[in-house]
Amino acid sequence: MDVAVFSAKPYDRTFLDAAGASRHRLRYLEAHLSPATAILAQGAGAVCAFVNDTVDAAVLAEFQRLGVGLVALRSAGFNNVDLAAAREAGIAVARVPAYSPEAVAEHTVALILSLDRNIHRAYSRVREGNFALDGLMGFNLHGRTVGIVGTGRIGLGVIRIMLGFGCRVLAYDPYPDPATAALGAVHVPLAELIATSDIISLHCPLTPETHHLIDANAIAAMKRGVMLINTSRGGIIDTRAVVEGLKDGAIGHLGLDVYEEEADLFFEDLSDQVIRDDVFARLQTFPNVLITGHQGFFTAEALSAIAETTIANITAFEETGEPLHPVAAPPPA
Repeated sequence: MDVAVFSAKPYDRTFLDAAGASRHRLRYLEAHLSPATAILAQGAGAVCAFVNDTVDAAVLAEFQRLGVGLVALRSAGFNNVDLAAAREAGIAVARVPAYSPEAVAEHTVALILSLDRNIHRAYSRVREGNFALDGLMGFNLHGRTVGIVGTGRIGLGVIRIMLGFGCRVLAYDPYPDPATAALGAVHVPLAELIATSDIISLHCPLTPETHHLIDANAIAAMKRGVMLINTSRGGIIDTRAVVEGLKDGAIGHLGLDVYEEEADLFFEDLSDQVIRDDVFARLQTFPNVLITGHQGFFTAEALSAIAETTIANITAFEETGEPLHPVAAPPPA
């Protein structure tokens, strides 16, 4: 099958070629998918899209005109897809439901450790010959209360690691997994988790229910000086409210691997440009903020699993008309 791969980077080519070069004809496009670039899929039976590609009604209408039958997401999240429009256009949507939860879980803990012990600040100081310890004091993780919002595979991975540090772990999920309690974490209501945790780590999908889950009211209910970590989706936190929380000391540490408006920033080299996003620029002024560019998934093991599952979805669709891991909108009422 001819496949147009949008937002393609050299590493995408490496892993996708290894997984599917012998079966499918993959055409790599550096452009982000949008209504303006959807025409580039002409001649393809399937499109492969990434987390910051736009798969809205306009894009799907163009795909329908071009004869594209499948949108294969090389991600677990699908909040960037208008599933109702895909259903109406008769276009299947597939995702990668799990690739390497350990990759994101371990990156989450790397952010926690770096912020706690001020590794990012110490690194810069030492490179400048400054070995003073003033301002670098951290705290022991052992005995601290860590709240995990979302107990899917990534959340469970973080729970395992934090229990290993000797933390007390609280968990919230509207659909509790018995494995959480079996590991030694305690399921509590979200309000209790927010009010009692020293560290809060977010691992839930972005849905209408979770959009701005962490807002000004939630921040006001947190322990003063809380550490907040988000490696899930940027829209789960209200970034402007978080900036205010940092300014008044309500939030003591912030670690982000995702950002609400990351589509215009992440995965690109903008080092020779002025960042025009004022909210993001403000975040970068705080010494107790550490931001990485959506790299939690970025391990060889995860990229290999993503590529293999993506190709498997495309192959299954070509053979049966259905991908292995479909995502569908609920039927209209």
